[in-house]
Amino acid sequence: MKANEKLQKDLQNAIKFEPLLQASEIGIVEKDGVVTLTGTVDSYSKIIEAENIVKKVPGVKVIVDKMEVDDKYFNKNDNEIAEDILKILKWNLNILQEKLVIKILGGWIYLDGTLDWNYQRESANMAMSNISGVKGVINNIKIKSELKNQIEKEAIENAFNRNWVLNYDSIYVDVSGCKVTLRGTVDSFYEKEEAERIAWNTLGVCAVNNELTIRYLA
Repeated sequence: MKANEKLQKDLQNAIKFEPLLQASEIGIVEKDGVVTLTGTVDSYSKIIEAENIVKKVPGVKVIVDKMEVDDKYFNKNDNEIAEDILKILKWNLNILQEKLVIKILGGWIYLDGTLDWNYQRESANMAMSNISGVKGVINNIKIKSELKNQIEKEAIENAFNRNWVLNYDSIYVDVSGCKVTLRGTVDSFYEKEEAERIAWNTLGVCAVNNELTIRYLA
């Protein structure tokens, strides 16, 4: 079986065996590691879930997401979505309401503001994505750094070393102030995102530039 055919089959099986998704709703086209997703689903959270599944399949280098939420499921106006957001902010302790600026326009949620940690930004993004009737989320939240000294490169490298998923010998870290740049090669989209997640978890990081390339396994 050729590499493209094998990857296509692996992708279809990954979607097929995910209970939250219906394979009949999602179209997959793959060529040389570039995966295009098409189709319509009943919630934006399913689009995020499909992306996350595809990222974990070895051989995927780029994802082009053309999926959409079916118009018939947009049964809420912006005011109703705003009410749901206020409820989430009230009960979700990871999201600090006073630090966020949230705008809703035509079912799209725009997040702005500054938070202390990247996990808070990701938590806000996921919470908004799970609201029914939402077409999509644009996350412009920035992360601030209160460290006065430059982040220690060795701290990030040691974190990579402790992670069994990553081949840390092929990842190179550059640090400038609170900004981190990752270069080198990894074997999968999942490893690329895992390296970025680990870098973000380092105290004081305000930005991560992920320039890691994915080896295409023929």
